[in-house]
Amino acid sequence: METSMLVDQDFALRWVQSHISKFGGDPTKVTIWGDSAGAGSVLQHIVAHDGQTSPQLFRGAITSSTYLPSQYLYNDTVPELLYSEVVTQANCTFTTNSLACLRSVDANTLGTINANIVLGGFYGTSLFIPVVDGSFIRQRPTESLKQGKINGKALLSITNTNEGTVFVNQSNPMNASVYASMLFPKFGPKQAELTAQLYADLGTPLEQNNLIIGDSMFVCPTFYFLSAFPKSSWKGQFAIPPAHHADDSAYYFPTFAGPPSFNNTEFLEAFQGGFMAFVVSQNPNGKIAPTITPSWELYSKAHTENLFNKTVTNEADVRATPIDDVQLSRCRFWESVGALTGQ
Repeated sequence: METSMLVDQDFALRWVQSHISKFGGDPTKVTIWGDSAGAGSVLQHIVAHDGQTSPQLFRGAITSSTYLPSQYLYNDTVPELLYSEVVTQANCTFTTNSLACLRSVDANTLGTINANIVLGGFYGTSLFIPVVDGSFIRQRPTESLKQGKINGKALLSITNTNEGTVFVNQSNPMNASVYASMLFPKFGPKQAELTAQLYADLGTPLEQNNLIIGDSMFVCPTFYFLSAFPKSSWKGQFAIPPAHHADDSAYYFPTFAGPPSFNNTEFLEAFQGGFMAFVVSQNPNGKIAPTITPSWELYSKAHTENLFNKTVTNEADVRATPIDDVQLSRCRFWESVGALTGQ
């Protein structure tokens, strides 16, 4: 999901605008949807050009597990160090033009270098990611969201109950302050200790690690995202156990991700129905067919979400529920340190 990839996606969306009518589509009714890094891409297109993308390339956006890792200025020390490491491993250090040298390196060698660097990174993190380049992405994404500098008109967002688990080394838990410092290298002792205090009562060190990365990179960015659309955003939570990151994929695309573990017709119709309604009407309440899903409340109205779960007797459990105030307070902390996390 590097910045160059975002430009490629922008090109593809412009192609859609130019040609969708030839396939019976309406260029004014495009909805974009992404899961995980794909949802992160959606966020990037929402804040692209500080909300002034012209022409507008879509009207609605859907995100499943919005991913927002650290996104630094292009000339920050972190991306510069990564670039220097690529240059070194490509034997381009002592050339007069390191970029030209890298462009002459064959793809297989670059692929090996990429793998070497990525595998050497902190567990569960991404290293080659978009930067704030001053052109396509003009400031930290959370700042654009806070200022309402956004593209698009409506948003439907889903998170999973346990987003962080698959991104943490389950055999090597750390105390929360150390883990936070490893995750965000610009943290000082103060921020690391504040993180430890915030998560101190939330289970074992491993459970705290799971929550820290899940909150900071997936759940909280979703809330910031929703707040940028106060009149047209809705929130859902996928909670079918174990509700890890990407566990919802089978419920969207069973031919790709395998059959869903909870293959319940009422649940599938309810979960999928909100997405279809949103695509058609930009509102998940505009049901195409009857489902057991209750009315979706605007996120801004009461900070509620629709929970998609099952009972202990394997019945569909779909209901509106308030978002935990403690969760929201943790997100306010992560928002306050955004300049250090690079978000």
